[in-house]
Formats: sequence, C-alpha cells, structure tokens
Amino acid sequence: MLPSDDQIKHAWDQLPRLLTSIPPELRDERLVKMCVAVSCGLFDAGINYVWNAAVLELRNKVRHFGIEIIPQVLDKSNFDESTLVDLKDSELLDLCLKLNLIGDDDFFFLDQCRATRNNFSAAHPADGAIDEYEFINFVNRCRKHALVSQKNPKGVDVRKLITALKAGRFTKDQRDEWLRRIEETFDAQRELIFPMLHGIYCDPAAGEEARNNALTICEKLAKSFSPKARSALIDQHQDYKAKGEDKRASASSLFFEKIGFLGLLGEAEVHGAITKACQKLLTVHNGFDNFYNEPPFAERLAALSEKNSVPNTAQAVFVEAVITCGIGNQYGVSHAAMPSYRQMVRSFSPAEIQIMFQLTKGTGTVAARLKSYEKCRTKFKSLVGELSAKSVPTAVKADFGKWSS
Repeated sequence: MLPSDDQIKHAWDQLPRLLTSIPPELRDERLVKMCVAVSCGLFDAGINYVWNAAVLELRNKVRHFGIEIIPQVLDKSNFDESTLVDLKDSELLDLCLKLNLIGDDDFFFLDQCRATRNNFSAAHPADGAIDEYEFINFVNRCRKHALVSQKNPKGVDVRKLITALKAGRFTKDQRDEWLRRIEETFDAQRELIFPMLHGIYCDPAAGEEARNNALTICEKLAKSFSPKARSALIDQHQDYKAKGEDKRASASSLFFEKIGFLGLLGEAEVHGAITKACQKLLTVHNGFDNFYNEPPFAERLAALSEKNSVPNTAQAVFVEAVITCGIGNQYGVSHAAMPSYRQMVRSFSPAEIQIMFQLTKGTGTVAARLKSYEKCRTKFKSLVGELSAKSVPTAVKADFGKWSS
C-alpha cells in the first residue's frame, strides 16, 4: 500500500533542505533516483538509493586514506580495491571506525540505517513499511554521518616514513611534510608511530641522522601525544630496563628528557638525570678551560630543572652545583654560562633557597671560596639579588638580609 498524498508531500517538502547541505559533487544519479522514488511514494526504494550513496562515499573515504596503507595499520596481509568493494556494509562500517574515518556516533547511527535498509527497503523482502518521518530521519542520518562528514584523515605509509628517516637528515620542507602527514592521520596510527620513532632513537645500530630525525618529529608533536601514546612509550622504556638493555634504556631516558616528558618515568628517573647532570657540570667546572666548556652543561641542567620539578632527594646536589659554578673561583666565572645559573637561581624553591644559604657556612667548597675570594662574594651577592624576598624561608631571612645589603 502506497503512502497517502499528504505523506508524500510532507517528505517531498523536507528534502530540499537536506539535499542542499550535501556537497554538489555527491548529488549524483542515486540521489536523483531517490527523489523520483519519493515523488511516487516509494520510500522503501528511496532509502535504498540514499544508502548506496552513503556506502560509496564511505568507500571513497577509505580510498582517500590509502588502500595500500591499510595492511600496515590493521595487520592485514592482503587488502586491495577488490577487497574493499567486496566488504559487507557492516564490515565497511567497522573498517571506517577503526581508521577513524567516522566517529562512534557516526557508526552508531549508520549501523541503525544499515539495519533499517536491510529490513525495510526494496533491496530485500521487507518486514514492514516506513512512513515519511522515518524516511526523512533515515536520509538525514546518511547525510549527516556519511555524506557531509568532514572527518577524513589520510594514513601515513610507515614503510616510506622509515625509509625517509634513514635516508639522511631531514630538510625543513621534508620535516614539515612528515609532520603534516602524521598530524593528519588518525589517533590509532599515531599511537603506533610514536613508539616506533622512540625505538629508532633508542636503537644503538640506528644511524645518527635517523635518530635525530625521529627525535625531531617527536619533539614537535610531543604536546599532542595521547594518553595511550604516552603509556606505550613508558611501557617500551620499562621493557628496555627489564631486559637489561642498558644502552637502549639510557637513550630512552635521554629521549624523554629531550621531549620534556622525563617526569612520566617517575621521580627516581628525574633524580638520576638531574644528579648526573650536576656531576658532569661540576666535573667540567673543576677541569681545564672550564670557562669555555661550562655553557652547554649549564644549559642542559637549566633545561632539565625547568621542565621537571627537582625531587627533594636531588635538591642539595642541584643547589650546590648551581651555586658552586655560579660564584666561580679566584679567576672569575664562565660568563657565557651565567644566564643559565641566574635562571636556575630565580626558580629556586624555598627549600632550595635555604640550602643555598646553608652552603655559605661550614667547610664546603662554596663556604671556602666565599671566605677566600672577593670575586666569589660579589657573584654570590648578585645571585642573591635574583631571589624573590617572598620566597625566602623565615629560617634564612637574616642571611638573605646580610647578603642582599
């Protein structure tokens, strides 16, 4: 039994607004046939035509993503054009969801449309009939969740990425192009790419150019790492430690430090990194030609302390290294390193400020230099001038007043 003229008119009146929101290039013969079917009251034929248009657009989304990339992403041994065309509608929806070509909401509503089409369209013996309201709702869901969806990431060919990483140091244009591709792909693939880049950086056999390329990409995209990507990186780091792969574990710690995520590895890792950096700085400071050699070591320690809160267990070593190098010796200081020392002193916590003034007493290196050399006393006063009076603990207020006067 056909719908009444009033039902047909109601559906027909609603169509223009829906159709005009569909991109012109997608308004093909299928939508024309749908309109003809509706004008005759054949709603069951109409939903079949609009569903076919939705399915074809979903296939095109997969093609745009890259059919050749799907085996890499989903671990499928074979996937080509014929495989795509042969997919059942339910399998196509599942694939689009996995590739992030549609979202969870899109999948939910399109799967309902698939069930409606299977049970109530002219494509199969119908279990019943749909009215004009159900028809318009069906068209709207296909339109919204398949035909006008702007979500269409393009996959990254991981094999080509690895080849490019190992081929030589990235040019700026090359780096920017790979950054764009990785940013535009879907979350699940990014969550596979970042651990792979981490693995290349930590591989002792990888060339230095490949390691630097991998690090550069991760540094640029670190802020966009999803919780899953961060978790995967931490798991990989812990695996290196558990297997006793010391070289990889050491490189991994440096990787986390350089991308600003050392804190994710726990306080013990931060403690180790900061104390080692302090030891290296002091070794250089006490060595030959220290004024020339100190700056890069001071800069590294400053970067570490800026990106990570210094653990309580490392504060004494940290403050002693900064102040010892910051006041210099009887010959002066490393002027090129002083900006780093001033930066670190300005960031001292109240507990670190207290340690700073405690170093002026006793028999340690700082106390001995302050007693012996006017140059060291002058530099210490200048470092005290970097402190905020509001941050100075009550216990050392008197010392602060003495050195700041």
